[in-house]
Amino acid sequence: MTSSFPDSHTLQREHAALLAAYGHAQTHCSQLLRTQAARILHLEAEAMRLRAALIVRDTALAWSREDRAALEASIPGLPKRVALARRVAQLVERVQTLMRERLAWQDGISRARAKSAAPFAAPPAPLEAPLADPSAVQAPGTAVAAVALREKSVLCVGEDAMALMLTRKVVEMAGGRYLGHSGGDDNDGATLEASLVAADLVICQTGCVSHGAYWRVKDHCTRTGKQCVLVDKPEALHALRLEAEQER
Repeated sequence: MTSSFPDSHTLQREHAALLAAYGHAQTHCSQLLRTQAARILHLEAEAMRLRAALIVRDTALAWSREDRAALEASIPGLPKRVALARRVAQLVERVQTLMRERLAWQDGISRARAKSAAPFAAPPAPLEAPLADPSAVQAPGTAVAAVALREKSVLCVGEDAMALMLTRKVVEMAGGRYLGHSGGDDNDGATLEASLVAADLVICQTGCVSHGAYWRVKDHCTRTGKQCVLVDKPEALHALRLEAEQER
């Protein structure tokens, strides 16, 4: 009678096959474990790097805030000057728009006059030549380029450095001549008087000049009928804008 159980050789072959399969599985698992461990190390290093970058950023931000606070404390009136610079940028944009409209209006008037003129008549002269190149107002941080200031001398009497600098840019951009005087004590007043004589427009910052300079400016403009703008705060740019609008 033949036995139904496998012989010893068959069992040995099956056992060897199982051992080989187990070995492959164990090798594969070991490889997966090594890959996972390397991935974990990489993620931990990346997390550490990001935490370090976050600390550096927060530290730099804190230092920047401290530096800004120290700067604001060391420069009186800084918030007002920042607001003035923003206002200047808005005025520049407004001036550009007005100058484009003005040029378009002048061109339309010239065309209308040319059509209505007699066939052999000389072409009519333009109402007014453009007094300032619109592209000259493109520079950021500059003030109002008042077209009526071309070839005029503007005297600004005062000591506010920011207002004087911006006013000078306004006058020069509009083709005018800037004259400045500190408005301090002047024994004979010769320098201030000479500047007053040479000026077409006078802007006096009453809060930044001496009493003698103030009365000298007021007396000269009253005697000569010269236009004088008195401002109690260093806002000469606003005065220039008003003067330009009045002469249009």
